[in-house]
Amino acid sequence: MTVTRIREYRNLRGMTVRQLADRAGVSTGLISQVERGVTDPSLETMRRIAEVLDIPLFSLFQDGDDQTVAVIRHDDRYRISSPHHAITYTRASPGGAKLEVLEGSLEPGAVSSDSLRSHPSEECVVVLSGRLTIEVGDQTHLIKTGDSCYFDSHIPHRFRNEGRTTVRFMISVTPPSY
Repeated sequence: MTVTRIREYRNLRGMTVRQLADRAGVSTGLISQVERGVTDPSLETMRRIAEVLDIPLFSLFQDGDDQTVAVIRHDDRYRISSPHHAITYTRASPGGAKLEVLEGSLEPGAVSSDSLRSHPSEECVVVLSGRLTIEVGDQTHLIKTGDSCYFDSHIPHRFRNEGRTTVRFMISVTPPSY
């Protein structure tokens, strides 16, 4: 199980478990279990918690170390995925940095979220293997291995995998957000 900083941020905001649960649309039991490291929540649940706490999603997993150089070993990366693991992200950058770098994988036929989402950042996505369909506003772009796509994350967006193999990609986000 993954240890999060939800309790720390909740307490900083003077929120009870019930208040956070109600605002995030989840049960108090789930918040309690996640805070104690008993269960791993879904990506969507973590997004809602981060939005309620008004912090970037991966800040919930940040190490808290201020380092000028950070080495993040592949096996030590924080990982979060959707309920059925259709999309998975691991953080390749340190927590608390001005730039967030994520490695993602998206299963065939899957989407990153049910609807287009926006957040106050800029993103650049590089496809490592496979083909990724990126919806940004009313535009749709097919990005192949080695291609990249930059966009303003204020514009609602999401990723789709319309292929038959898992697509792998890297995302750089600045500033880190949800």
